This record gives sequence, structure tokens and C-alpha cells, in this order.
Amino acid sequence: MKKYKHLIRTVILAVLVAIVFRAYFFASYVVEGESMEPTLYDGNLLMVNKVLYDWTDVHRQDIIVFHYNNEDDYVKRVIGLPGDHIAVKDDRLYVNGEFVEEDYLDELRPNDGRVFTNDFTLEGVTGRIEVPEGELFVMGDNRRDSLDSRSFGFIDIQSIVGKVEVRYWPMSQLGMKFR
Repeated sequence: MKKYKHLIRTVILAVLVAIVFRAYFFASYVVEGESMEPTLYDGNLLMVNKVLYDWTDVHRQDIIVFHYNNEDDYVKRVIGLPGDHIAVKDDRLYVNGEFVEEDYLDELRPNDGRVFTNDFTLEGVTGRIEVPEGELFVMGDNRRDSLDSRSFGFIDIQSIVGKVEVRYWPMSQLGMKFR
């Protein structure tokens, strides 16, 4: 009987620790739509680290979940940080004048002769865009089918829910690195 009491106490403690971790440190998120393909797919279940950015800065290429408005959260890739200059020219991304290799797009980039990421204008500014202090420029990986900073503008850093750490469903797509 002592053996079972120890086991029951251990299981209860493990469940309580899991609940605390889930409630305060991580959030579960379901991907809706195709804007992050081929990195994330509609219906993928993600584990989002809610406290990471309390200790560290956001980095370019991080995949984040953020509050788009009071009802909707979006998942996108961070392209530009405060002070960065963003430009897309001839289907190539430039940050601060340097070409950014986006090999994660290769799987989806069609070979149909059409541009995958159009040169874009934001809030009447053509060409190079500067990211304001306290904000980020985000884009979906599926550049032809993504509602992102190209259409709704910059996002406030304070709107970030967290960084995508794990894709845990479906199990066949289990992953922890998204680059």
C-alpha cells in the first residue's frame, strides 16, 4: 500500500506541475489557414512559449503568435525588427540592404514564371520601409496567400502571445525547428 501512496502522490504532483506550466508558461494554438505553408499547415497544433520574450528579445525569423485584434490571433514569421529597413525587390527580401536567403520558401515557391513575393507598398511608402520603435514587420511564408504586415501594417511587440516552439499535431509532422 505504501508503494501505491508514493505513486499516487507522484502522479498528482506531476499533474499539478503540468497544469501550472500549461497555464503560465505555454499556450496551445491551432493554425487556421494556409498563410504559413510550407512551414505550418492548416490544423497543425502548436505549443507556444508565452514567457520567452520576458527574458530575451524577439529575433528575425522567429515564428510568433500575436493578437491581431480582440478576437483573432495570427501566426507569422518576424521579418523586421524596430529600426530595420525592409524591401522586396525582384522577388528577393532585403533587410537593412542585405539580401536574406529564405530557403524555407523553396518547397512552396512555384516555378510558374510569376513572382512569389511582389514588391510592396505600405501605408503609401514605396520601396524601403522602416520598422518603427516598439513594432515588428511580419509575413506569412505563403507569400501569395497571406494576410500580413504588407496589408495590415506593423504589429505592436506588446501584442505577441509567444514564440512557436513545438508542432505536436499531427504526430507525423512533429517538429521543434522552424527555419
